[in-house]
Amino acid sequence: MWDPTTYLRYGDERSRPFHDLIARISARQPRTVVDLGCGPGQLTAVLAERWPGSRVVGLDSSPEMIERAEELGVPVEFGVGDVRDWRPTAEVDVVVTNALLQWVPGHQELLRRWARQLPSGAWLAAQVPGNFDAPSHRALRAVAATAPWQGELLPLLREAPVDDPADYAALLADAGCAVDAWETTYVHLLPARADAAHPVLSWMEGTALRPVRAALTPDRWADFRAELEVRLAEAYPVRQGQVYFPFRRVFVVARTGGRAEENL
Repeated sequence: MWDPTTYLRYGDERSRPFHDLIARISARQPRTVVDLGCGPGQLTAVLAERWPGSRVVGLDSSPEMIERAEELGVPVEFGVGDVRDWRPTAEVDVVVTNALLQWVPGHQELLRRWARQLPSGAWLAAQVPGNFDAPSHRALRAVAATAPWQGELLPLLREAPVDDPADYAALLADAGCAVDAWETTYVHLLPARADAAHPVLSWMEGTALRPVRAALTPDRWADFRAELEVRLAEAYPVRQGQVYFPFRRVFVVARTGGRAEENL
């Protein structure tokens, strides 16, 4: 179960890659804009502001996220659905998927299928976290590999569920798109408080730690969380009241019906 409040603890930091992603979409008057994995809807509302004459749709698999999104009162059609079942219609000119596909095994085939099914001249923009080899995730896997969690938690953790920018570029170019792909490492400065959890732990509770927490009883989760916090504090020391948290992200923006040699 997704908790919108936990996810939004670092809303400003999580939203920055979204803005960098959509800045590379040059659509002027798209008929329909779809946000796949829209979460609590704040960023989908940005799409409605950018293209006020367009139909904007937000889809997420979490009823809790969609319930929060519908409370915004923005001109967006929100709905619950599985991204794997979504099919573009002939009116869809922009598809955005931000920090979603890392949760979808085999998402490369989804990208390939969408690129082929979208109308010519449509835009497909995706961003995924590329930090699965970061100290935070290494610490998570290290704790999960120790007793008493070893057999239970390791199968829930993913080593590297996303590709590099060049791989996504090649995939979408092969599907007949003009492609722009890149990566960025953001250095988030997370405030640290003596009366609160380590900020990287708080960040991970909104995303990577969700399957772990769901698999454990409250007491076992508390033990796991405490052990992980010790390791995160070593990997990300507090300096001048804040933690420096590098976070790599991978981006790809494609336009269907283009040539691979064209520049977007």
